[in-house]
Amino acid sequence: MPVVDVVTAPLESSAADLVAIGAFAPASGERTDPPELSAPAAALADAAGLDLTTELSAAGFDPAVGTVLRIPTRGSLPTRTLLVVGLGSAEDATAATLRTAAAAAASAAERVETLTLALADAVDELAPAVGVQAVAEGALLGSYRFGDYRSKAQPFELATIGVQAVGEPDAARAAVTVARVTAGAQCLVRDLVNTPPQDKRPPALAERAVAEVAGLPIETRVLDEVALAEGGYGALLGVGQGSEAPPRLVELSYAPAGATRHVAVVGKGITFDTGGLSLKSSDAMMTMKLDMAGAATALAVVRAAAELELPVAVTAVLALAENMPSGTATRVSDVLTAKDGTTIEVTNTDAEGRLVLADALVHAGELEPDVIIDVATLTGAAVVALGDRIGALLSSEDQLAEGLLAAGTAAGEPLWRLPVATAEYGDRLEGAIADVRNTAGRSAGTIYAGLFLHRFVPEGTPWAHLDIAGTAWTDEARGELAKGGTGIPARTLLAWLRTQ
Repeated sequence: MPVVDVVTAPLESSAADLVAIGAFAPASGERTDPPELSAPAAALADAAGLDLTTELSAAGFDPAVGTVLRIPTRGSLPTRTLLVVGLGSAEDATAATLRTAAAAAASAAERVETLTLALADAVDELAPAVGVQAVAEGALLGSYRFGDYRSKAQPFELATIGVQAVGEPDAARAAVTVARVTAGAQCLVRDLVNTPPQDKRPPALAERAVAEVAGLPIETRVLDEVALAEGGYGALLGVGQGSEAPPRLVELSYAPAGATRHVAVVGKGITFDTGGLSLKSSDAMMTMKLDMAGAATALAVVRAAAELELPVAVTAVLALAENMPSGTATRVSDVLTAKDGTTIEVTNTDAEGRLVLADALVHAGELEPDVIIDVATLTGAAVVALGDRIGALLSSEDQLAEGLLAAGTAAGEPLWRLPVATAEYGDRLEGAIADVRNTAGRSAGTIYAGLFLHRFVPEGTPWAHLDIAGTAWTDEARGELAKGGTGIPARTLLAWLRTQ
């Protein structure tokens, strides 16, 4: 990840390899009219004696959000090249606009060493620190590359990113620090999701989780298969019993002095999902290394909370298992006993995420947190309903749901709330021979999964479930997202935690 810092020197004196400035669509709405420069871009053009508007028009530049155009300065400035970045309509511009534009600039700068961004004050309505954070986050996310498994390193030289200071320099530096941590959290999730499944089987991923928080004020606890059996984690063990790599439950606790709130973040960590004996097709398995994105998110959030020294206690509970078919795998119609004694009839072994989360939610509840949030790539129904750009949210409390919805909007990671329809669908939980069953047909699949999970949350504890089955992965690069793991919704949870 490149180094990112605040630049306080006048923009016209910057000797960075690239200086990024913004341009808006014409206010007239007419495509034939020239783009309109942002205030920093106009000031820089005046200082250098450049007629940027004419150059942009001559080049046919379309200032849609994230489009870029290089313009040589021909000696009029210390920097040799300006990078004009489209910001779309000025009326519609938000922090998300700046984040996407900065990501596009960083991606375009991959073969230069230094980049300075003069975008943070392009949107007048934003508080200075918000603009700085958005630009820094976008640049760091846009510079992300995962090349650990390539035999030859891909060309990428960007080493230093400067964000032009807006407002008080100290406040801008504080915003950059937050951006560095939040973008780092998202990139950690991306790294873990993109890692091939042979290198993140449950014992290995548990070790990686502990290593990632080393040196931070975070207490770690790992339950192996023996401890899980002794503790009655029958659902987690049942999912993992088909694999030669046994399951793990990881607890990571950040408890700052004086904290008055305790939030538990529970993550589904299926390191590879074949579907078990309810076997997926080969095509359906192609992206199933992503099925531990929830656990990776929980890990990244607790690490970032400690790095930011947030005044709220955060415990991450990672339920790690590999769902494999074998002679020892759980069968359809087997009955598993969860940690709280609930018996679960397995009607589909490919609905395994809710099983590992059942034990993890009971574990989290025993810690008596004020709030429990679980994160999981849980249901295909969420993808059918909301696609790959909006996550599903279910919650037992309106205030919690509203806070998470607002945080998702601020982070550019939108959520849509679905009901916890206990009265309408609660009867479907009942198993034929056990207390509950893990599936109930194709209809209302995401709602049923939420109902199942809520069954394992202590009564009265505010709870939210984020189904990221669609948003945890992208097959195409877009905005600040590279192909592969997206790292969503780490920044949403961090934005919400900062309000607690």
